[in-house]
Amino acid sequence: MTHPVRVAVQIQPADTPDYATWRRAVLHAEDIGVDVIFGYDHFHAPFIESIADAKPVLAATQPDVNNFEGWTALASWGEITTRAELELLVSGMGYRNPDLLADMARTVDHISGGRAILGVGAGWYEKDYTTYGFDFGTVKSRADAFDEGLLRIERRFGLLQPAPLRKIPILIGGSGPKRTLPAVARHADIWHTFLPLDSYREASARVAELAAGFGRSDSDIERSTFWTDPQSADDYLAAGATLFHTEVRASDGRYDLSTVEKMIAWRDTKR
Repeated sequence: MTHPVRVAVQIQPADTPDYATWRRAVLHAEDIGVDVIFGYDHFHAPFIESIADAKPVLAATQPDVNNFEGWTALASWGEITTRAELELLVSGMGYRNPDLLADMARTVDHISGGRAILGVGAGWYEKDYTTYGFDFGTVKSRADAFDEGLLRIERRFGLLQPAPLRKIPILIGGSGPKRTLPAVARHADIWHTFLPLDSYREASARVAELAAGFGRSDSDIERSTFWTDPQSADDYLAAGATLFHTEVRASDGRYDLSTVEKMIAWRDTKR
C-alpha cells in the first residue's frame, strides 16, 4: 500500500471564546484543503512546556480555561464538513469504555459518510482522570487497559449493526518500545509519534519487524509525525512518514491557520 502525502491540523478547543469560533476554524481548515482535522480528547486543556523523549512535559501550572468535550463536537463536524477525515488525537482508553468508544466511532463514521478515524492511546494527563472521577492508576495498569481495549474495540466493530461504512482506521499515538510499538504493529492503521528523526527511523524499523510477526505488511501502517518546517518534513518523508500534523489554539479570540497553509503548499509539491 502506498500512502499519499497528507496534512492534518489539530484544532484545540482550549481558550476558544465560544463553540462558534471553534466551528468556524474547522470549516476554514476544510476549505483550504486540509486532509485530516483532529480535535483532542481532554476534559481540561493541558498546558505543555516542551516535548522530551517524545513525551509532553507539563507546565508547572495547569489553569482551567474554556474547553469543550471532543466526541460530541466530532459528531457535529461530521455534519458540517464534507471531505476531510475526522478524529480526536487521541482518546484515552482509561476514561473511555472501549466497546462504547467503538460504537461512538461507528456513529461518527455514519454521520460523516465514512470519514471517521479512531485515535487511541493509554492516556497520560492525570487531571483528565482525577477531576472526572477516574482512577489514573499506573503506567502498567494503563498499558494493560489499552491492550485489552484494542481487542474489545476490534471485536465490537464486528458486532455493531449497522456496521461502520468502512474499516475505521485505528490511529495509535506513542513510541514506547515495550508496549506501544507492539500494539502499533498489531492493531494500527496509522502510527503517530513525536520522535526525533534518528529515533523515528529506529522505531519505524522496529514497527516493520513487529508487524511481520503479526502477519501484517509494514506498508499497512501509515506513519504520522509533527510538522516543524519544510526541510524537516522532507527528512521525515524520506524516512517513511506521509501524514504531517500541526496544532493550533485560539489566541486573541481567533485561530491562525497560516502554518497550515504553508503545509498544504508543501504537500502539493509532493503529489
